[in-house]
This record gives sequence, structure tokens and C-alpha cells, in this order.
Amino acid sequence: MKIKKNKYDIIINFLSLLCLVGTVIFLIISWQTIPDEIPGHYNAAGEVDKITDKNSLIVLLVVGWIMFIGLSVVEKFPQIWNTGIQVTEQNKEKVYRILKNMIGTTKLLVVLVFSYLALHSTTGENLSPLFLPVFLILMFGSIGVFIFQLVKNK
Repeated sequence: MKIKKNKYDIIINFLSLLCLVGTVIFLIISWQTIPDEIPGHYNAAGEVDKITDKNSLIVLLVVGWIMFIGLSVVEKFPQIWNTGIQVTEQNKEKVYRILKNMIGTTKLLVVLVFSYLALHSTTGENLSPLFLPVFLILMFGSIGVFIFQLVKNK
């Protein structure tokens, strides 16, 4: 089954691509001014606990692109999705639309996190202690909202 694109899909994909392309452009423009050693890992409190070479920014960016492309491919094949509920002819369109929105939202959040980490690492500063809780609340909160919609529309 092919799910028709709607405004939400277009906006989510546009924002995801804008974020990734913007990060690429920023890194290209500012590469010479980025310190040779940058934070390579942060602990749960947002404190730098590993220093690495600035080339690791490329890895962050590549992983962000891989996640975007991978989730975009998965988005195209609803028949492989684990819906968690019985899909019938009556609920098929609603179920697949809700799940497609969930995948798109997850894709945007993942892209935002990888781009933010790549850009923030160029500063050499600690992350805010709120970074991890906010990200987890956004990720699992949005998934919870979509699961609620899914169960309600089964």
C-alpha cells in the first residue's frame, strides 16, 4: 500500500533536510576555525568526558544522514512496519498514516540531535544538563502520543 504524502510529511522532510544541509554548509564554511580537539562524548550530565579530533564531526554528520536515509526508506514500506494492532481494510489508512507520522517525527528528532551535537561540539563547551532529559521526553513523548492515537483508532 502506498501512503499519500501530506503537508506533515513535506514539512518534516523539508526541516530534516534543511537541518542536515545546513550542518554540512556550516561545517564546510567554519572548518578552518574549528579547534583540532573537540568534545567527543558527553556524560548524562552533559559534561565532556572524552576529547577527540575534529574529524569526528564528519562521523556525526554521516550517521545523521544514514539515519535520515534509512528512516526515509522504511517510511516507504508500510507492509514491514510492526503496527502492534490488527490492520484491517477499515483501519488501514488511519493506522499507516499515524505510523508514518511517527516515523517522520522520529526522523526529524534524530536529525536534530545529530546536527545539534555536531554544531555544539565545535564550541568545546559542555551540554546543558537538560539536553538528555529534554531529548528523551521529546522522543518517547512523541512516540507515546502516536501509540495512543494508534490504539484509539484501532
